[in-house]
Amino acid sequence: MPRSKPPASNLASESLTGLAPVVSPATRVLILGSFPGVRSLELQQYYAHPQNQFWRILEAIWPSSAHGISASSYENRSKWLLERGLGVWDVYASCERSGSLDSAIRNAVPNNIAALQLPHLGAIAHNGGESFKHARHTQTLGVPVYQLPSTSPANARWSFERKLAAWREVMQRCGLV
Repeated sequence: MPRSKPPASNLASESLTGLAPVVSPATRVLILGSFPGVRSLELQQYYAHPQNQFWRILEAIWPSSAHGISASSYENRSKWLLERGLGVWDVYASCERSGSLDSAIRNAVPNNIAALQLPHLGAIAHNGGESFKHARHTQTLGVPVYQLPSTSPANARWSFERKLAAWREVMQRCGLV
């Protein structure tokens, strides 16, 4: 007799802590994800899953070296990101989750985004819907807030080209392109 799958509520979820922000005093646009996926937590690197299109999209907006920034070390990618006036963090500091899907996030504790004190911050861009659920909080910082399509491989409804166009438009509005 085949065994049935246990209900989702019976699946164990892990208590997880997110990554430190990648920002500088020169950060003009803060890109906020929801919470790092399993691969990103393992490597302690934002957007580390090879199918995540984050680094590819940014490189398409700001073409880089012959080998591409996505093939560079994380340290070089982070420096490259900061040189363009971008910063990265997540809306959640910690949560319980099994796997990498936003829909599995439970008992999330938000990050204190205002505490970053970014003197040149001109906009916040939420990478995906789960992050954008916190727009009412980020709007209190007094800068424009945008919702971007998620770069996650789970967002298969949007083609790379469509995601790229949306991301490029926001970066143009922010004066970075």
